[in-house]
Amino acid sequence: MKLYDYFRSSAAFRVRMALALKGLSADREFIHLRRKDQLGEAYKAVNPMGLVPVLDDDDGTVVTQSLAIIEYIDETRPGPRLLPADPAGRARVRAIALAIACDIHPLNNLRVLRHLDTSFGTDEATRTRIWYRHWIDEGLDGVEAMLAGQPATGRFAHADAPTLADCCIVPQLYNARRFGADMARWPTLGRVEAACLALPAVQAALPENQPDAE
Repeated sequence: MKLYDYFRSSAAFRVRMALALKGLSADREFIHLRRKDQLGEAYKAVNPMGLVPVLDDDDGTVVTQSLAIIEYIDETRPGPRLLPADPAGRARVRAIALAIACDIHPLNNLRVLRHLDTSFGTDEATRTRIWYRHWIDEGLDGVEAMLAGQPATGRFAHADAPTLADCCIVPQLYNARRFGADMARWPTLGRVEAACLALPAVQAALPENQPDAE
């Protein structure tokens, strides 16, 4: 397998975490988003959306979008399952993951932040204070409520083993902390994150532990 990756991409972080949790490794090709490697013709031929990650499997199957990649890995490789066996459990895990991947992350990814700067003249301080933290706070308040006090929430986001939901939670909290969010307002998410970070597989997936980290 080959993973097209960038150390600071939270979407790529999700896939690195999933691979590590399942005991899998992949060759890596690093796409430097800040240098706009993703906009080159060669990479657009791999992913027309110009985003990371992309998984190129050893049989030639190419999968884009982090959640699709994780489900593909889960369905094609042995190891700990990242989606529950029961339909209700799978639906809950997907709902948590999608709340992050669809409702929070797209508003704060690099191309949106760049567009704010070029089209509206925002600076980094304004962008962080008015835009980034607003969507982080509103979104993670909702995810916290999805987990807090729910019988299905265990040591991890769902029961007592990490799932697709945790693969989304950890990178999103990493970004929230990086931009100075008040982490104390999400105690359940913080507890889940701590359980994940105690796992060597999750530590191995952290941005600062990647070969392309700067």
